[in-house]
Amino acid sequence: MRPLNRNVTAMIGLTCAAALALSACSSDSDAPAGSAAATAVDGPITIVASTNVWGSVAEAVAGDLATVDSIIADPSADPHSYEASAGDAAKVAEASLVVYNGGGYDEFIEDILGTEGKNVPSVNAYDLLGSDHAHDDAAAHEDTAAHEDTAGTDDTAGTDDTAGTDDTAGTDEPSADSHSHGTDNEHVWYDAEVAAATAESIADTLGQLDPENAAQYTANAEVFHDQVHAITDVTATIAADHAAAPVAQTEPIAHYLVQEAGLDDKTPEDFANAIEEGNDPSPASIAQTRDLFTSKSVQVLVYNIQTVDSVTEDIRSTAEAAGIPVVEVTETLPEGMTYIQWQTKAAEDLQAALSAS
Repeated sequence: MRPLNRNVTAMIGLTCAAALALSACSSDSDAPAGSAAATAVDGPITIVASTNVWGSVAEAVAGDLATVDSIIADPSADPHSYEASAGDAAKVAEASLVVYNGGGYDEFIEDILGTEGKNVPSVNAYDLLGSDHAHDDAAAHEDTAAHEDTAGTDDTAGTDDTAGTDDTAGTDEPSADSHSHGTDNEHVWYDAEVAAATAESIADTLGQLDPENAAQYTANAEVFHDQVHAITDVTATIAADHAAAPVAQTEPIAHYLVQEAGLDDKTPEDFANAIEEGNDPSPASIAQTRDLFTSKSVQVLVYNIQTVDSVTEDIRSTAEAAGIPVVEVTETLPEGMTYIQWQTKAAEDLQAALSAS
């Protein structure tokens, strides 16, 4: 995994130290795989999220019935390489519920859950990728038929004709040389339906921790899923209006957004993998990537502003010089924005860039 923004060298925190552990919970067959069982607790409900992205989702579900503390909110802190402090370990161990990304993205949380926090119920968003996620759109969203025709079902990442399924990395239409950068991309918060599934899993677990308010948690999760359509409506429109449009990314942060929009990611594998892993791309892969813009073979550059160096800055300059629109993306929430606002803006920015190209 790539390190912290290579222009930022400060590393936050200390290695995990011993912290208070919760008393053991009883077995519960309804507990998510890999999570400790959730049983009713006395006193306030406290939720700890690995990043403010999942903290925002948790806040939408919990409302004012629980407190949410996000360990990483600073845009200069990279969850891939974040080193948890003893205080972080204590927060996790004492939490009623932990919500994290999973997939190796915020491994520090998994480490704590395996030691000090092994008795704490948790929700792993990555585990919900590709799950059979059902939702009664007839009750929560009146445009069901339109979504079935353009945005696919909850089991897919897009439409049958443009965005493929969760088992694919892009569309059915792009040529054989299109690039997926792997179907196991860990940046699952850019998949709006995974966020909705995570909200529902949070609601289920909170309902076990706080049965008296279970119905409210469920209702809040349903509202969140309805709001997710603000994002998927945009990606469905992109898929319809710009089917298989070629794009490139400095790294595959917005993989699922690109996938759900039915676009064709042309970024060379060697370049994307090197940037993602924090390595220097080969001169050949840099030249190949630059050529995408100088030859105007792509319509948009998706640019992660939280991981920049001389290579990515050069790629951006090359794109701008060629008149290729740049869409900025981030890994943590900008200050003052909710998950829904943030992801809706990302989708709308992508739509606008494609329309202008």
